[in-house]
Amino acid sequence: MRIAATHTTIYRYTQPVALEPHTIRLRPRDDAAQRVVSHRLSISPAPAGQSAFSDQDGNGVVQAWFMGGVRELAVESAFVVETLRANPFDFLLPPAHDLELPLRLPEGLQTALAPYLETGGQAKDFAAPIANASGRQLMPFLDALTAALFTGFRHIVRREGGPRAAAQTLAEGEGSCRDLAVLFTEACRAEGVPARFVSGYETAAAFDEHAYMHAWAEVFVPNGGWRGYDPSRGMAVSTAHVAVAAAADPAMAAPIIGTYRGSAESTMDFQIQMQANG
Repeated sequence: MRIAATHTTIYRYTQPVALEPHTIRLRPRDDAAQRVVSHRLSISPAPAGQSAFSDQDGNGVVQAWFMGGVRELAVESAFVVETLRANPFDFLLPPAHDLELPLRLPEGLQTALAPYLETGGQAKDFAAPIANASGRQLMPFLDALTAALFTGFRHIVRREGGPRAAAQTLAEGEGSCRDLAVLFTEACRAEGVPARFVSGYETAAAFDEHAYMHAWAEVFVPNGGWRGYDPSRGMAVSTAHVAVAAAADPAMAAPIIGTYRGSAESTMDFQIQMQANG
């Protein structure tokens, strides 16, 4: 599927402010599941300087720094991506004993994936019955967990604010896509499954009156690597999603991070336009 989008974010300040360096993660990933055909990042006012690099998870990052006072900051990301993974299960499953929960990974892999296994234990009581009912097998557990979050929680839209802790989402029985993604990762980690938070886009947004970025989770599957699961859509991720950034900590996958110096108040507006073909 070919997906094109333009995402514009504008910060406005009630009086001139001095911008601290901003970290921008808006370039889609280029990997086995998707290919970036083109990407353009525009920043206004023009930064005094900027640097592009890859972060700890291989996400594309731009850090921009500024000079002088500003009353507005606009960031526009425009991309065309081809999503390639029509079958989210296109891998060879290892023997069943290698998929028992908790996963027993080789020592080197266990060390590399340690950040994605750290858990506060908030979802332990929620995850355990689902794992037991799934025969403590990874793939049935992931399917059942996705279904439990999709059908068992009220889905809401929160325009502002970071992802809520898993305990809050469980207590309130509702959450945005980013809240459910955090709960999904916590439930996986509680059962010894490496999981991380993903920020990006999905094609249903092309038909929304006001489109938003989307969030889901990725799980490390033996022989399959990182595979996406979207609890707010009740599905394994295939060609309808465009991943931008993934991280063990959701804050490290945020699209724009930055602060300013000054006593002004600020507002943020954004617009996402998307087209999908194929």
